[in-house]
Amino acid sequence: MEPSATTNACVVEVLHMASGGNDNDNQVLVEGNSRVKVVVLNRPQKYNALSYQMVLLLTKELKDFETKPGVNFVIVKAIGKTFCVGGDVVAFIRYLTIGDWTSGIQVYRRQLMLNYLIAKYNKPQVFLINGAIMGGGAGLSMNARYKIVTENTVFAMPEAALGLFPDVGASYFLSRLPGFLGKAYDLNNSCEDQNMNKLNLRLPHINS
Repeated sequence: MEPSATTNACVVEVLHMASGGNDNDNQVLVEGNSRVKVVVLNRPQKYNALSYQMVLLLTKELKDFETKPGVNFVIVKAIGKTFCVGGDVVAFIRYLTIGDWTSGIQVYRRQLMLNYLIAKYNKPQVFLINGAIMGGGAGLSMNARYKIVTENTVFAMPEAALGLFPDVGASYFLSRLPGFLGKAYDLNNSCEDQNMNKLNLRLPHINS
């Protein structure tokens, strides 16, 4: 069951206050032309951490492009030195301190729904991953059909360092690494770009 518009508005308001209330505008930009759409993560001051507003905007734009006959494929990239460090944990903790657990549930639910949308997308998508991808950022990009990394790309699942299991689809893409690499990254929480090209994900590499 989809959250209602009223629920979404309430959650956005709570998270807006939790995050300081000043960076919710233009967190996702859209560029390109009628055939190729470019979706840009635009929260570089927060290392493109996924806010609830960001997740809603990404979901809206991707769903819209998927149903438009004239759009042939979608490119996703980010502004700044980091692609995406995952969910906005700072905001998450801030609104939990005011006793609002409902917002946390909705944020996480929406983020997983976005990952599923990307994994099942019926048009080609290319994620240009320049800089660090961590946690939810990995879920956002690794579940896509095509991924391109650069010499600056660093992969991490920091949940492991906190004693949590890697989520956001990580049990799927980590389990498909050759040998025991997936288990090693799962337990040790990070690997550098020089190892990424050895993965059976077969990520192409370009210079930034």
